[in-house]
Amino acid sequence: MKVLGIDIGGSGIKAAVVDTKTGELLTDRHRIPTPKPATPEAVAKVVKEIVKHFDWKKSVGCSFPTTIVDGKCIHSGNLSEKWLNVKVDKLFKKECKLPFYVSNDADLAGLAEVSLGAGKKEKGVTLVITIGTGIGSGLFFDGKLIPNVEVGKLLHTDGKIIEFYTADSIRKKEDLTLKQWALRFDELLEYVRIVFSPSLIILGGGISKKYDEFKEHLTTEVNVKVAEFKNNAGIIGAAMYAHKKEKE
Repeated sequence: MKVLGIDIGGSGIKAAVVDTKTGELLTDRHRIPTPKPATPEAVAKVVKEIVKHFDWKKSVGCSFPTTIVDGKCIHSGNLSEKWLNVKVDKLFKKECKLPFYVSNDADLAGLAEVSLGAGKKEKGVTLVITIGTGIGSGLFFDGKLIPNVEVGKLLHTDGKIIEFYTADSIRKKEDLTLKQWALRFDELLEYVRIVFSPSLIILGGGISKKYDEFKEHLTTEVNVKVAEFKNNAGIIGAAMYAHKKEKE
């Protein structure tokens, strides 16, 4: 099944047509910078531009960087406060005149990895952590998604949200070395080990490409793997999600 998958991130909106059976990208990935400010109207226009680029006429899967329940944004996330309570699927459908299936970005990246990638056939608890503008997470048990688990919203020891301490955007903003950042991220891994007792943690997002450079600074005893689909996991998972919803 060929489906257009769109992955909306804090810095870029990426898309490709995906073979949902294999996870293969059937087209080149198309990327447009996320508009600033990333209001619903501005992002919807970019999504329409992407649909037009692929000359796409069927349903679309979309991964979105905050908590989504039944297509509705229930947390403003890192894009714009104006997203709160917006029905994202309806907004994009109205703009593009196509059916849209929208869910949390880390959940959908995890769906791709657990179904076809690094977590395939893994039993027990698998936690997918995406590291980018914020910290996203997808929690799975025996391959089944437990939606909208936000480990990035856990509180750090100073009472602040932990993604404001460990996200890749913070590494860049504070000009941290990989070691300095990895020691912070290690605190988060230890935290989630205690809370969720995962048998596998899968790391995604752009910085996961540098895993070999920072893994020596991680002390967790949990098995850690890098997302096989790297930064394309959100696109692939979005397409798979739309295909699944179409069949229901």
